[in-house]
Amino acid sequence: MSAIDILNRDTTAEAARPSTAAAQKDGDILGRIGNLETRLARTAREIDAAQAVRYRVFVDEMKAQLPLEAMRRQRDVDAYDAFCDHLLVLDRAIEGDPEDQIVGTYRLLRQDVAIANGGFYSASEFEIEGLIAKHPDKRFMELGRSCVLPEYRTKRTVELLWQGNWAYALKHGVSAMFGCASFPGVYLESHALALSFLYHNVLAKNEWAVGALPDLARNMDLMPVEAINPKRALMALPPLIKGYLRLGAMVGSSAVIDHAFNTTDVLIVLPIASISDRYLNYYGADAGRFAS
Repeated sequence: MSAIDILNRDTTAEAARPSTAAAQKDGDILGRIGNLETRLARTAREIDAAQAVRYRVFVDEMKAQLPLEAMRRQRDVDAYDAFCDHLLVLDRAIEGDPEDQIVGTYRLLRQDVAIANGGFYSASEFEIEGLIAKHPDKRFMELGRSCVLPEYRTKRTVELLWQGNWAYALKHGVSAMFGCASFPGVYLESHALALSFLYHNVLAKNEWAVGALPDLARNMDLMPVEAINPKRALMALPPLIKGYLRLGAMVGSSAVIDHAFNTTDVLIVLPIASISDRYLNYYGADAGRFAS
């Protein structure tokens, strides 16, 4: 059994389809599992609330150092927020307005929007322009600023985030997704097992090969392949990265240390054509698996 087979053994979600009445009322809902639902932010207040969730995760928990104004406002905010779409996960069991119910978020940036606004966020760390230049016939989408509040870091929440991404990608004709995924801390050696596992097992190659910018690139090949215990390596991977791998994602060839966010970043590359058939069947070829 391969390492990825081990990863995929237990992936059945507890899905519940909403009622027809709910579907008619909430036409923009991209997915729902129990009391959790996912959709794009509808208002500036919801985007502000998502930025507050990001602050709680990135600053309060992960000790990121943001610009002074962001720290004063207790919001993780940058120029990209103004033109990206913001995917939300809400817990409808929480009393209050939708802004009070946001427990997870993703930031989505389509290629056409990025080109019109100065490029992709990940291009500050990775050779994104070179990757895109090799695929002039494809539409790319960047996934960024993914975070979930600690008590909601479950399989159900990850399922919903991916359902939202999948539905959004289909709607906009996206051919491939990419984005930074992070390990906590800035010491590569503390993640030697996991980084080496990624390098030896899911490295993006050939036309999908991509590395970090030369002055930022850090080696991920820290252990010989024979020294890697796949089960231990998988246990050491952050849940988000494991979710990417289950779908069929690949990883760029080098890592980047992000001192501001106190993380070690790797680039995830996921061509839509590479998504495993079992997940296409699970989410639905028309994105309707959990849709309202």
